[in-house]
Amino acid sequence: MAKAKDSSAPILALNDVSKVFGGYRALHDVSLNVYPGQVLCLLGDNGAGKSTLIKVLSGFHQPTSGTLEWEGEEANFKSPKDANDRGIATVHQFGGTFPLMTIGRSFFVGVEPTKGWGPFKRFNKKYANETAVREMQALGITRVTDGDRLIGSLSGGERQASAIARAVHFGAKVLILDEPTAALGVKEATHVLRIIMQAKLKGIAVILVTHNVTHALTVGDHFAVLIRGEKADDFKKGERTREQITDLMAGGEAMAELEEELNTLTGTINRVN
Repeated sequence: MAKAKDSSAPILALNDVSKVFGGYRALHDVSLNVYPGQVLCLLGDNGAGKSTLIKVLSGFHQPTSGTLEWEGEEANFKSPKDANDRGIATVHQFGGTFPLMTIGRSFFVGVEPTKGWGPFKRFNKKYANETAVREMQALGITRVTDGDRLIGSLSGGERQASAIARAVHFGAKVLILDEPTAALGVKEATHVLRIIMQAKLKGIAVILVTHNVTHALTVGDHFAVLIRGEKADDFKKGERTREQITDLMAGGEAMAELEEELNTLTGTINRVN
């Protein structure tokens, strides 16, 4: 297995990115750097702006203001396909797979391998099935041996593995994972986290979007916390405790500041009296 790349230059960067919908400000001056071979954990509660941010990163939304840089040059992703062509792959919760498709078909949807020529060209089922199973087993999903199985028959963790294996197979440089461990049991979540580490070791930049602090601390190298569309904190592994991160996500710092202000005000009133 290839060693993780140690690059001092970000492969993807956001510079003061804001996104406004009508009169609603979903993101405000967010700056982030994403490095090859590292896991950036994007943390925040519901409504923090995580979904909007990954849609900007994946080309679904364009920034209202601010810029994106790809491999050191300013970039404008006009569509998800545009971002995907650059090497940005997004895997949504449960893998974004097609339950009634076979594993082989789902793995190659949109880029179907064929055999034959002209009017006799047809889907190369054997190649698709063998490739899909091989790539999934390479990520540790050894229980899957038949590419003709329906995606819907797989567990949540196996669906995630299928989607991640597909992204890696097609050369993803940045892998965005949107709540990949949500609704999974402990064993399956652990396996997904292990797969994330494998992607990291291949030199892929991983953006893990989650509200699960424990999972983030298990695999993360860098962390950013969003609150109401703004970046509330940005730190590296080991610079914050689990309790500090949880407290921040829950608005604990704001409560602490309010309590300090109240104590100061109370002290002032007591002195006056």
